[in-house]
Amino acid sequence: MKSKRAMVFAGVLLCTFLSLNATIQQIGQFSAPFDKSEGIGELTGIWSKVIVAEEKETKIPDAVMVASTGKSSLQVSYKLFGVIPLKSNTVEQMPEFSLLPGGQSIGVSLQTKGVMVVGQAPIQNQEGKNVYPAKEVGINVGDVILKINDQEVNTDQDVANAIHLAGENQGFAKIVFVHKGQQMEKEIKPVFCSETKRYRIGLFVRNEAAGVGTLTFYDPVSKKYGALGHVINDVDTNQMIEVRNGNVVASTIFAIEKGKRGHPGEKIGSFVSKSKFSGNIEKNTISGIFGTIEGEIVNPFYKEPIPVGWESEIQEGPAKIYTVLEGETIEEYNVEIERIMANRTDSKNMVIKIVDPQLIEKTGGIIQGMSGSPIIQNGKIVGAVTHVFVNDATRGYGVFIQNMLRDGGILPEKKAA
Repeated sequence: MKSKRAMVFAGVLLCTFLSLNATIQQIGQFSAPFDKSEGIGELTGIWSKVIVAEEKETKIPDAVMVASTGKSSLQVSYKLFGVIPLKSNTVEQMPEFSLLPGGQSIGVSLQTKGVMVVGQAPIQNQEGKNVYPAKEVGINVGDVILKINDQEVNTDQDVANAIHLAGENQGFAKIVFVHKGQQMEKEIKPVFCSETKRYRIGLFVRNEAAGVGTLTFYDPVSKKYGALGHVINDVDTNQMIEVRNGNVVASTIFAIEKGKRGHPGEKIGSFVSKSKFSGNIEKNTISGIFGTIEGEIVNPFYKEPIPVGWESEIQEGPAKIYTVLEGETIEEYNVEIERIMANRTDSKNMVIKIVDPQLIEKTGGIIQGMSGSPIIQNGKIVGAVTHVFVNDATRGYGVFIQNMLRDGGILPEKKAA
C-alpha cells in the first residue's frame, strides 16, 4: 500500500515539475509557422534524452505562394520517454522563396474610390449669411462621397456638377458617403452661392494623391512588387486612402532636405517621364502598397533574387539598407537593428538606427521618401524602413518583410515564421 502511494506521489510531483518547467512550457508554444531550416524548438540537456519529438509532414498545395510549389504542415507530437503523450501541435512550415531587393526611388500617384472630404467651405446665401449645408447634415472632414442622386462621383468636378444640377432641378440631393467605416445616406438641400452663381453644399474635396517613396521588393516570377512599408493616408485628413486606381514609375532625386530634431527631412524628386518601369497599385495597406510592375528592375548590389528572412531569423545587430539620395542611383548604407518587436502585425516591427556616417552626413538619418528602403541582414531581405523618430532622426521603425508579403496577398493571412 505504501509503495502504491509513493508511486502516486512521485507521479504528482513529476507532473507538477513538468508543468512548471520553462522548457516544457515552451513545447506548447511551437504552433506558429516557422522556417524549417531552424528546426522545431529543439530540446537540450536532460530533456533531449527523456522527451521524444515525432514529426509527420503533410503537403498542402497553395498556388498563392510566390516562387514556391506550396507549403506544408508538420504534425509534431512530444512524448515523455517516447511513450507518455505531452503535447501535439500542427505547425505550418513556410517555404523558402526569394525576392529581388528594391531600393529604387519611385513616384506614386493614386486615385481614391469616391471623393474625400478635406475641408468645410462657408457659402454666402442670398441673405448674406454664411451656411454649411453638408456639415449640418453630418458630412465631415475625412468622409468619402460615393454617389450623388444614384450617380457615382470620382472627381471634384463630378461632385460640383451633380450638386449644381440637383439644386437647379429638384432642389435637393441624395448623397451616399462613408463615415468612420460605415456607409450612410443623407438628403441635403444645396444652397445657391451668390459669389459663384452655382448651387453648392460647402465642401472642399479631393480624389488623388501623389508623392515619392522607395521600392522594397520585386518578384520576377509573378511580377508583383511591394513598396513604402506603410499606408498612404490623405495629407489633410490623415485617413487611409482606398484606392480606385494608381500607378508607380521611376523618380529621380534632385535635392535632400536634411532631417533634424523635431523636423523630419525629406527627399525632393520628380517623376521620370521615360521611366524604365511602370506598375499599378492594387492595394494600399498598413504595411505598404502592392501591385504588379513591368519593365527593367535593377539593383546593382543584387543581380539575382535573395532569400526572404522570416521574423524568427532576424537578429539584433548589423544590417544594411538600400536607397536613392541622388538621381536614380541606389546606394548601400549600414544600420543597426536595435530591437525586434515580435508578433506585431503593423508596420512598426523593428527599431533601427542609422550608423553609416555618410548617410547621416547627407540626410541626418531617416527622411521622408526613404520609406520602403529594403533592410538586408545575413544575405536575406528581412524588412523595410517605415518611420522616423521625430526627436531622433537617426532612429526609426522597420516593418517585417513577412507582414508586407501577407498584406500584399503573397502570403496567406496567417502570420509567418
